[in-house]
Amino acid sequence: MASKPPTVVDLSWTAGLQFAATSNSANSAITIDGDGKIGPSPVQTLAFALAGCMAADIVHLLTKGRHPLRALRAHLVADRAQDDPHRFVRIALHFTVEGAVPAAAVERAISLSRDKYCSVWHSLRQDITFETTFEVSPAP
Repeated sequence: MASKPPTVVDLSWTAGLQFAATSNSANSAITIDGDGKIGPSPVQTLAFALAGCMAADIVHLLTKGRHPLRALRAHLVADRAQDDPHRFVRIALHFTVEGAVPAAAVERAISLSRDKYCSVWHSLRQDITFETTFEVSPAP
């Protein structure tokens, strides 16, 4: 099995607490703003990464299983410590799945993402309280 190439990120300070950030490919650019005014803050970017990682895993697993997935939405709420470094201490991630997808398949996909595949979750401290929930609504 070939190893994954390293993730390379470059930031260039533009003004205030704002940075132009790029990664390995030319299409991966974002403005990160420490004040969260013209782009997501570093912590918001981390939340996007976790929700995106798990959502991508779930879509991949459900479509690979040939389930009729029509849409998937993720809603993340993260509580932060009151004292520095204000890290995440509790994360609640809710998925809304549209389509005639069996609840057991969604539950299994979430479990596989959390326990095996989501590299973002496995890069975070494992003492964070992390709750995942989901609902399935049939497509209209």
